[in-house]
Amino acid sequence: MANRLIDETSPYLLQHAHNPVDWHPWGEEALEMAREQDRPIFLSIGYAACHWCHVMERESFEDPETAALMNEHFVNIKVDREERPDLDSIYMRSVTYLTGRGGWPMSVWLTPAGAPFFGGTYFPDSPRQGLPSFTRVLHSLADAWENRRNEIASAADKLAAQLQEDSGLPVLRREGGAAGDAHVDVLVPPPAGLDSQTGAEASSALASGFDAANGGWGGAPKFPQPMALEFLLTRYVRHGDEHARTLVERSLGFMAAGGIYDQLGGGFHRYSVDEAWLVPHFEKMLYDNSQLARVYTHAWQALGHERYRRVAEETLDYVVREMTHPEGGFFSTQDADSEGVEGRFFVWTPDEIEALLNEQDAALFMEAYGVELGGNFEGASILSQVRNIQELADAHGDPPDDVEKRLAAARATLLAAREERVHPARDEKILAAWNGLMIAAFADAAVAFDREDYRLAAQRAAAFVLKELRGPDGRLLRSWRAGRARLNGYLEDHSHMIEGLLALYQADFHARWFVAARALADEMLTAFEAPESGFYDTRDDHETLFVRPQDYQDNAVPSGNAMAATVLLKLGAFAGEARYTSPAEAMLAGIEPLLPRYPLAFGQWLVAFGLAAGEGGEVAVVGGLESSDTCALLEAVRSVFLPGWVIAAREPGAVSPVPLLRGREPVGGRATAYVCRGTACRAPTTDPAELRDELAMRR
Repeated sequence: MANRLIDETSPYLLQHAHNPVDWHPWGEEALEMAREQDRPIFLSIGYAACHWCHVMERESFEDPETAALMNEHFVNIKVDREERPDLDSIYMRSVTYLTGRGGWPMSVWLTPAGAPFFGGTYFPDSPRQGLPSFTRVLHSLADAWENRRNEIASAADKLAAQLQEDSGLPVLRREGGAAGDAHVDVLVPPPAGLDSQTGAEASSALASGFDAANGGWGGAPKFPQPMALEFLLTRYVRHGDEHARTLVERSLGFMAAGGIYDQLGGGFHRYSVDEAWLVPHFEKMLYDNSQLARVYTHAWQALGHERYRRVAEETLDYVVREMTHPEGGFFSTQDADSEGVEGRFFVWTPDEIEALLNEQDAALFMEAYGVELGGNFEGASILSQVRNIQELADAHGDPPDDVEKRLAAARATLLAAREERVHPARDEKILAAWNGLMIAAFADAAVAFDREDYRLAAQRAAAFVLKELRGPDGRLLRSWRAGRARLNGYLEDHSHMIEGLLALYQADFHARWFVAARALADEMLTAFEAPESGFYDTRDDHETLFVRPQDYQDNAVPSGNAMAATVLLKLGAFAGEARYTSPAEAMLAGIEPLLPRYPLAFGQWLVAFGLAAGEGGEVAVVGGLESSDTCALLEAVRSVFLPGWVIAAREPGAVSPVPLLRGREPVGGRATAYVCRGTACRAPTTDPAELRDELAMRR
């Protein structure tokens, strides 16, 4: 028998549609029921690829006795955090204030008015690890609601006051723990001007907390930090910061060799449960792979290590193969579990490998990827590159090229065999924000690697979002699945899509992407503007919530405000209009004191800070886009890694909606490039070598 989730589009909600719990989706019907029946709300927030969400479902939500208890005393609401980041943000703050921890599954109890009064994350079906059983919590809260209502009202009022007081301030949230626990500190940023030393101080702070032995930051569990790596890479490129380069190289190298990277199929898992990147939490998220593919692409451009290109291309190839809708949009996640077991799809035993490869190649492969009897994960082995090609070549007396060819053939054979296994479930909803990040990754890789298929992937995804994720009024929506688009677009949907569209414009110079990006930015400026500074996460006519969220901290994805600052500065460079740059600069002036103190929490802000500090530039190229002289100029531009620069191009005499191109014409009938940085422009040039040297010197 189905509950009220049966008509939803979210795979996460549909997973719970046949629970004996009388689940409701978030909406006025459920809220009105709570008010009319004077019952508290149990709000459960998670997502389809969440391992501990599945565990709690099996233990509690599928249990008829537990479900009966929930149905008798509570109005039960299920929310997909990926669809509703506003609710996730508000009630995550509540849970972290109440417990000092946060994560998913998130379990929070509300008054009928939506005010939280108790919360936590995963509750087991029986007491263990210091946690009460879920049924004990339910009995206690039902009794408190019936007999100690004044205590609940007091707790809700106290929490409401705290949330209202802190609304809009940066909240430092660090993911961690099996259920994604989080620690919170609230900080009030004083206003300040931009300090030229902020970038150097942030780089030093990142170096002081760096794990020199394993790369990255922190112990177990360990998360990739792509925004911090992007910042450090730009520090090296722009300022010659060799220490920043070392941090990037060690992090990218260890992650690519570890079990967190899928050594056969490409792509990164969510995080590592150990400090050495070996044992991953096996779910794969679109947002991780978009950001990591992009930083590996940029690292290849800046540093030239061929391994970075291979990882970037394998990751993007995985997305094309397994995470792309036939019409072009990108799916959200893949589960950690298959056949009810975490990681089963990805791990190997020696017997399985020996059955597929000849004796010599099997031995070589197992030596290279750390496969041994007993394994390192529940009797099997997670593949990680424990010996590199040169080490293997030296040990066996074989040419390195021969070793690499044998290993590549072995990987292909094992990948083909793995495809026959039961695949992890896939969340096939398409989110505007995450697609924006992946469009940017494909667009940048198309340029860097001269991959027309990547350019096409970015174009198809952008066209899909701009067509399918639209409301009747033309507004951007949040989520699409199975032909249905729904939910208002949030700040991050607008800002992340603008980033993707601007990257795509610079990959193919089709003006439609710039026009769409600018339209989204103009809507963002009016519909999300906050009275003091920055932007709310929800638009001005969004449903009234307990708090109107305004997040600043970067987490697994850039915050909507940080990406808004980034794209507004880029649009300001394209358009030369202060209405784009001024809001970004105002936000950065307020957030700047936090950047060197908490660089991992504000990685995208550090990227934006560099743009505001004048570390970007503009290149305008005018010439026949298919002509050899124009192609030579564009090749010169693209041969130099120019983080934060904007590039525009058009045909001679054509009218372009990109203001940067106005008034620029070919010199002497030849394709011409115009280079500006800050408020200073160089003389136009038609010489590709001169242009390349100029950009290399000025970046």
